[in-house]
This record gives sequence, C-alpha cells and structure tokens, in this order.
Amino acid sequence: MKPVVLAGGTGSRLWPKSRAALPKQFLSLTSDSTMLQDTITRLKGTDAASPIFICNDAHRFLVAEQLRQKDIHHGGILLEPVGRNTAPAIALAALHATINGEDPILLVLAADHLIKDEPAFHTAITKAEVLAKQGKLV
Repeated sequence: MKPVVLAGGTGSRLWPKSRAALPKQFLSLTSDSTMLQDTITRLKGTDAASPIFICNDAHRFLVAEQLRQKDIHHGGILLEPVGRNTAPAIALAALHATINGEDPILLVLAADHLIKDEPAFHTAITKAEVLAKQGKLV
C-alpha cells in the first residue's frame, strides 16, 4: 500500500498561528512533532510503503525539511502547479505511483488530521486494504 499525503492548504483557518507561509500541517499543534510528521509516524507498524507527498510549490522545502528532521524516506514530493483541491491531487499521485508499471493501492491521508487511537486507525487500514484488493473504493 502506497500512502499519499495531501499537504496542500492555504493556512487561512487558524490565523494568526497558521498563515499562507506556514499552514497548520507544518505546525506542532497536538504534539512535539508537526501535524505532517505525525501523519507519517502514525503509519509505523503498518506495511505501508514510502509515502508520496503533494504540496504546492511554496511549501516544498518545508515538506522536505520536516521529513529530513524525522529521517522519513519518501516516494516523491509532487508539486501542484495550481491548487485544485483533493481529486486532482489524488489523480496526480495515482499517475506518479504507476510510473514504473506498478498499480499500488493508495492510502490517501490528509496531513492535518488528529488521530488519537492509532491501534483503531491501523485496524481500519487493514480492513480497508482487504476491500481495496477486491476492487472497492474505500
């Protein structure tokens, strides 16, 4: 399974803490790590592959630096030329994931969610993967 982390956003909802240059996914709001870092570290204990990240051009260095800080290896940082919301970002990631002839199941994650019950999250991923392998959209 290939995680796709949607890390776009304008930083308009939590002003003044969050702003265009530093949206909430790049802030430490719920732990010592940023929300982006928490999104990836909560996948520990799953069989997830190296994640693909999608962000806008202005945040590419923030993503790369926050991944470097936690020694997180990735399957690519894709830049949206223009923010067009979720579906086009997922399509971009799907195209990138199939570049080498592979057709992985994608686990699409928002970089700014708080998930407190990680065991339940892992269970949900496992159940979803079974259904996805049957061709279902979960």
